[in-house]
Amino acid sequence: MWRSSITSSSKKLFPPSFSSSAYPRADEVIRPLLSCFQFLSTASPSSSIPTSQPPTSALDPLKLGLGLGGKSDGVRAFASSSATAFDLSSLTSSKARDAVDLARHYGRCYWELSKARLSMLVVATSGTGFILGSGTVVDIAGLCYTCGGTMMVAAAANSLNQVFEINNDAKMKRTRQRPLPSGRISAPHAITWASSVGIAGTALLACKANMLAAGLAASNLVLYAFAYTPLKQIHPVNTWVGAIVGAIPPLLGWVAASGEISLNSMILPAALYFWQIPHFMALAYLCRDDYAAGGYKMVSLLDASGRRTSLIALRNCLYLIPLGFFAYDWGLASGWFCVESSLLTLAISATAFSFYRDRTMQKARRMFHASLLYLPVFMSGILFHRLSDDQQHLAENNSERFPELLSPSRMASEENGNGSEGKNQTRQIAGGSRARPPVAYASYAPFPFLPAPSYIAPQ
Repeated sequence: MWRSSITSSSKKLFPPSFSSSAYPRADEVIRPLLSCFQFLSTASPSSSIPTSQPPTSALDPLKLGLGLGGKSDGVRAFASSSATAFDLSSLTSSKARDAVDLARHYGRCYWELSKARLSMLVVATSGTGFILGSGTVVDIAGLCYTCGGTMMVAAAANSLNQVFEINNDAKMKRTRQRPLPSGRISAPHAITWASSVGIAGTALLACKANMLAAGLAASNLVLYAFAYTPLKQIHPVNTWVGAIVGAIPPLLGWVAASGEISLNSMILPAALYFWQIPHFMALAYLCRDDYAAGGYKMVSLLDASGRRTSLIALRNCLYLIPLGFFAYDWGLASGWFCVESSLLTLAISATAFSFYRDRTMQKARRMFHASLLYLPVFMSGILFHRLSDDQQHLAENNSERFPELLSPSRMASEENGNGSEGKNQTRQIAGGSRARPPVAYASYAPFPFLPAPSYIAPQ
């Protein structure tokens, strides 16, 4: 029964008129399609369209089944244009990829040549000096110009430093992978880069700030690249010269904002100068082997026990203690900054004293980390507690309104002086000398800007 049902269903699906000879076989249809696809895949812009035609017997079923007929030339032209467009797009994408890789390579080299993180620290100190020297209102555009110019000059100085120290950096583990020792960039290229950004940064400060700020930037570049860098291979005094270089950027920022150098402008540079000594002493102690391999002259290399190195670090930490009081006494910051700065300086001095007592790598590393923490906290505190011009004037007015208390002896002397003056005036009047006539100020009342009237001698 089931066989008969299958037979009847097959008859319904395939009527008697169905004949396999009326339709082309499957291989006759697939074979031309495969040859067409092979032709499309092997076509290229340089190859011309073949003139030989495939066998007619192979194309006839394709013409019959797909109805392409006389459109074979159009298919070939379309395939050729598609392949050409594909090759052009791939060529364009490869060129764009190469350009991106090249820009990334040189950007990385410029970043390392500039010592970008160190340069950003220099910019932070310069920006802090600008804000402190601005008074009540901070010029945001001027701050941006000053930071940009400082960044470019610092990048130029660091790049020239690496140009002069190629051979030394190649001998040190810490620096042998820099762009110049590793050969990723040439020395003339680095010199061109340093000269370009140095001139541009100095010109930016001269145009947007003032000539004094530009002069400080240019002098600092020369001092770092042409004095500090060669001194590193000559004498240990290079550490103190480098501290001067690090102290100039905050003064540059102050001058860019105010246009002058004052006593208050020296507080932050002094902090930068004294802070750098323990910072570099700790670093030189930790990297003694590298500095010796590079041929640099450091105090730590001449101090086998480390006693002199630690003593220099401790002494300069103690020099930082009165700076908070000076900032308060000179009207730059409030009394809270005096307290906070003293506590902060005592903390870094404690690490320096610990290193002095126990001269080990662990103690030196602890002092180095404390120095890294000290500077941003100090600058943040002086910015937070700074006094504007209005607050400074208010404090001055209050001090004038409430005079300081006088000692009893001074009060008695002043009373005696006033009494003698009164007696002398009485004697002069009694002796016949005439007093000067009173002057009426009523006519001058509406015009307080006019000079005070003078007494008229009697006729």
